[in-house]
Amino acid sequence: MTTSIANTASSLPGETRAVDPLTGKTPDGGAGLPSGGSVRRSNQGLVHGLLTNKKAMTGAAILLVFIALALLAPVLYPDNPSKITGMASQEPDAEFWLGTTAKGQDVLALTIHGARSSLFVGLTVGFASTFIGILVGLASAYFGKFIDEALSLTTNVFLLLPGLPLLVILAAFLPPGLGTVILVLVVTGWAGSARVLRSQALSIRSKDFVAAAVVTGERPLRIMFGEILPNMASIVMGTLLACIIYGIGAQAGLEFLGLGDVSTVSWGNNLYWAGNEGALLTGSWWVFVPSGLCIALVAFSLALINYAVDEVTNPRLRKIRKTAKTNQIPTGKRAAA
Repeated sequence: MTTSIANTASSLPGETRAVDPLTGKTPDGGAGLPSGGSVRRSNQGLVHGLLTNKKAMTGAAILLVFIALALLAPVLYPDNPSKITGMASQEPDAEFWLGTTAKGQDVLALTIHGARSSLFVGLTVGFASTFIGILVGLASAYFGKFIDEALSLTTNVFLLLPGLPLLVILAAFLPPGLGTVILVLVVTGWAGSARVLRSQALSIRSKDFVAAAVVTGERPLRIMFGEILPNMASIVMGTLLACIIYGIGAQAGLEFLGLGDVSTVSWGNNLYWAGNEGALLTGSWWVFVPSGLCIALVAFSLALINYAVDEVTNPRLRKIRKTAKTNQIPTGKRAAA
């Protein structure tokens, strides 16, 4: 009896390891751990994996630089960034590091202050779209039947609507401002995340621990947010990062078309005024390159973090990464190991 218990080891992650009742240890000599311990260990493994991942660290460093510049913008340039401070279309020099616009505005001041609006809109749209996607996806997967059909129909309608024309129509008929831009982007951006999260929630909904929670009388909200959602952490994070990228890029696109509030300073409006003032025609590259490069770098940093999350949580990518590291080890050292 003792031998059979000691030899029974679970092959599934998160389950309790076999414990010898006489020694209180596992067959390999370690102490037995409850399933809760393995869950905490897996969460710590995710954090440790991201902290040791070069892609995640590179992306986080780039993103933190832009966040720091956005927060310090009033300190670095306390005056109005739209103020005319130099000659028109002045090339970069010691006084104006990124030159001036056709009106004589400091491009560096416009770029740093533009980070405040663009990052704020991107983060707000990302969190709002992801939150709506979580609510719709969890409710659709958990309740099923009529609620699932109604929410799926609504999601499909928003997915089938052409994104850019809908953005243009909504932005054209609503009063200009950051609130309008955020509202338009959230309305047109939540459906994709809801579809992805619903499919993942459906897979978890069929697990035994969810059925056990239902049988024990747990409330639906407790099951959805306490049992299902924690097991979707990686895909929720990936969805959030993708929504933030969408928010920053879509805002820049709307403002470049002149559908935003042109009185605010943002990367999209910087590109709009650069186009209106003929920076492309006159070859004034220093007017439009900084804002476009900032948008690309922020999107690149978020994409790096997104890929790192997938790399840490996806067993196939972990296996590929481990195989690549093994192949880089010299043959002599590999044989010695």
